[in-house]
Amino acid sequence: MLSRRHVLIGAAAVGLAPRIARAAAKPSEINIDWATYNPVSMFLKDHGLMEKEFAPDGISIRWVQTLGSNKALEFLNAGSIDFGSSAGAAALVSKINGNPIKSIYVYSKPEWTALVTRKDTNIYKITDLRNKRVAVTRGTDPHIFLVRALLSVGMTERDIHEVLLQHPDGKTALIRGDVDAWAGLDPMMAQAQIEDGARLFYRNADANTYGILSTRIEFLHDHLDLVKRVLAVYETARKYCLAHPQDMEASFIAATKLPKAVVELQLNERTDITNGHIGAPQRESILQAGFALQKAGVIPVDVDVTKAVDDLIDNRYV
Repeated sequence: MLSRRHVLIGAAAVGLAPRIARAAAKPSEINIDWATYNPVSMFLKDHGLMEKEFAPDGISIRWVQTLGSNKALEFLNAGSIDFGSSAGAAALVSKINGNPIKSIYVYSKPEWTALVTRKDTNIYKITDLRNKRVAVTRGTDPHIFLVRALLSVGMTERDIHEVLLQHPDGKTALIRGDVDAWAGLDPMMAQAQIEDGARLFYRNADANTYGILSTRIEFLHDHLDLVKRVLAVYETARKYCLAHPQDMEASFIAATKLPKAVVELQLNERTDITNGHIGAPQRESILQAGFALQKAGVIPVDVDVTKAVDDLIDNRYV
């Protein structure tokens, strides 16, 4: 005869079974972003590599374009995408603000942002921005780059007039003369240089944090095997693009319809895809950005930035 204790344990196990099955069930769809600041994502989308990987499982791929780190992180926070492309520092700020994400992969080491002005302005250095109108997309690496640039000369965002626009609109506003400067982002920045003669009056490659891929913690916990497979496909694509840069360029042009000269400027001079592992260099870059943002008042003084970076990065899946 079964004891009362055995009956209760058995009943509990039966009650838990449906929940365990639901948690382990594979999704019918994986939602991944693509972005013009993530060239590998455009190659993946163009060649259907994710679709080929997951078709045997009956899992479809939904590609969602994100126009900046802020949108990728918003979509991750809302559960609209499962994997999102952003700058490392932007992911850190979002994590501190409560976004339940882990950063698990590096898709590029870019110099994708600089401070930009028109060819006919009198802006040549950071201090020339005082009381000027500056287009910026909050929550992105260009925004963080701007904050750190101002801090480096003893200025803050209060010393300028910020005009909050998404990256493509910021470029348009600069060229039209609606703003005096722009915290730029490629490929729009390269396009403004080549087509409109825009000047990059302040550059600092080391202040550009890495391009990283993040996933929702819930998705990571529920579908670890799928996360590893997504990253394996990313790695295959990254290595192929290293060996065949002309194919990555072709996918870039197909997705953006930008002239070849613009794409070549971004890919050949300002994009490094030689590493996919998120490790010590990325951690240090994000950490130093975090300290600078805390000093500038973007991150609250009571936040343990080092702990936040450690909570953000998870390098076990490549």
